[in-house]
Amino acid sequence: MDQLYLLATLAGTRIAVDACEVEAVVRLTEISPVPGMGAHVAGLSALRSRVLTIIDVAALIHGRRTPAEQRGLAIIANISGHSYGLMVDGVSDICRVPEGEMPLRGQLDAAWAPYARAIVEHEGHPWLLVSLSAFIEGSPTAQAA
Repeated sequence: MDQLYLLATLAGTRIAVDACEVEAVVRLTEISPVPGMGAHVAGLSALRSRVLTIIDVAALIHGRRTPAEQRGLAIIANISGHSYGLMVDGVSDICRVPEGEMPLRGQLDAAWAPYARAIVEHEGHPWLLVSLSAFIEGSPTAQAA
């Protein structure tokens, strides 16, 4: 299978996202906090005349909010009819992986287990294949977002 993947770093971990889930990658400017939301909801932001819910995915994984000065990039996705920006540490490439997906093997950090689907290899490095929708729909506080 010759699938296209976005390769990024999230919470210090190399991740891959199926490109069909990605609408865009943007540099975040202003995020307006929303009182009463869980730590994983960084706030709201505007993009091209629409409102995005900005998700601090690192807070879902590690339980700690990303410091404001480190909130630089977000992957934009439409999930269940709503627009989300999922914060990432960085984006390194978008590429085809001819070998395709490989099953998860070995020990996986329990925090990543609800979100990981498989492994893809690119240039000799493993990338944890995640689903963006799992960060929203699989979150125990998804209804709050």
